[in-house]
Amino acid sequence: MTDPVVRILDQMAAHGATRFYAKQLAPNDNSKNQVYLGGGFGALNIIPHGEIEEDGSQVAGSVRDRAKAPVDFWWMDEQGIAPAPDAQLILYPKYPEVRMSGFLRGAARAPAPLMRSRDEGRVLFFGVCQDGRVIGHVVGRETPEAATLADKVDTLEASGVFLDLQSLRQKGASSRQMLLDALRRIHAKGWVPSQKMGKNGLAAPYNARNGGGYTLEAELGISPNGYAEPDYLGWEVKQYGVRDFVKYLAKSPVTLMTPEPTGGVYRDEGVEAFLRRYGYPDKSGKEGRINFGGVYASGRDFHNDTGLKLVLEGFDPDKGKITDVEGQIALIDREDVVAASWGFKGVIGHWNRKHAKAVYVPSLMRAPPPEYSYGSRVELCEGTDVLLLLQALASGAVYYDPGIKMEKADTPAPVTKRRSQFRVKHNDLSGLYQTSKRERLA
Repeated sequence: MTDPVVRILDQMAAHGATRFYAKQLAPNDNSKNQVYLGGGFGALNIIPHGEIEEDGSQVAGSVRDRAKAPVDFWWMDEQGIAPAPDAQLILYPKYPEVRMSGFLRGAARAPAPLMRSRDEGRVLFFGVCQDGRVIGHVVGRETPEAATLADKVDTLEASGVFLDLQSLRQKGASSRQMLLDALRRIHAKGWVPSQKMGKNGLAAPYNARNGGGYTLEAELGISPNGYAEPDYLGWEVKQYGVRDFVKYLAKSPVTLMTPEPTGGVYRDEGVEAFLRRYGYPDKSGKEGRINFGGVYASGRDFHNDTGLKLVLEGFDPDKGKITDVEGQIALIDREDVVAASWGFKGVIGHWNRKHAKAVYVPSLMRAPPPEYSYGSRVELCEGTDVLLLLQALASGAVYYDPGIKMEKADTPAPVTKRRSQFRVKHNDLSGLYQTSKRERLA
């Protein structure tokens, strides 16, 4: 006899879902009070969503009291799936927490009685698709599905308030164990030819020197997807180069995200104006070249070459809370002019591309031809949250490390190259997650 929970997950999979979660609903989890998705903003790395917007509604209390983001949510029933066009996530920075609302409004086939109920023991299932859709299905407390899940709760992995149901479709094997088994197999291969997975799902040789991550993804059978970083059973897979498999010292910092500024001189007047105002002549003497580089971290003074420093506005590091949804990471000059800035709403959107769980895998490279070997010591990190990112920025652990330049600056047709990146030293990575653990593959 088919497990009733697995039957639901299989139905979701038939509609495109690849990751599966459940939340056991409390009495307050209903259409009136919204569905609580956890303290902090970790839910944003589990439930795909659209662009973050400030919520100026009267209910919010004030313009900057909360933010919202649309969710491409679909209810599943025996007829198939039907859209819930007004479903959205509500972000409450004050607490902080995330809730879901609007899931009944305009949804013709929504399970309204169950979602209006205050019954404890209801279960809301989520199926997350690679195209960003979220499929929902709710059951009552007296159903076989709710009873079956209750019996298995202690065997399931948890991500905040969400129960990870991946193992139920894998005959009890956890996603963590399956990931480690796959990495163990790749480690045992030794040197692996450099390759990259194509959109057609086939791996092809890759000759550039940045193939460590692509090769690992190809070996894991990971294909690129549209809305998030590459993942294996919900685990984001990150490769990093090391000097040897003895000390496992990372060759370079980890690039976390590469967002273009959303404000300041850089955005308002353009990259060329920004470089002419804050850049400096190339230090190796290249004619007509203006550079903008250096490390910018919270707590550091104005940079000697550019006259700028990094500040965090609208975040309270002592409380670990966003105090202003319209806040920003900013580079300012000595006159307090904002040279470049990244609004929190955009930063949250970028961070949402990361999965709640990640594995960091060390690699060695040799050439020619380019080949990679993957180490036996990996790091499993769980529970990321954009608030942890902002906390790490406030402490200086995460820093801005740009590589922006202009060539032919002394001609009528200058050429600019943009590279904005936020980075962290490998040893500071654990601060971006709730938990971090090293595992040996051999």
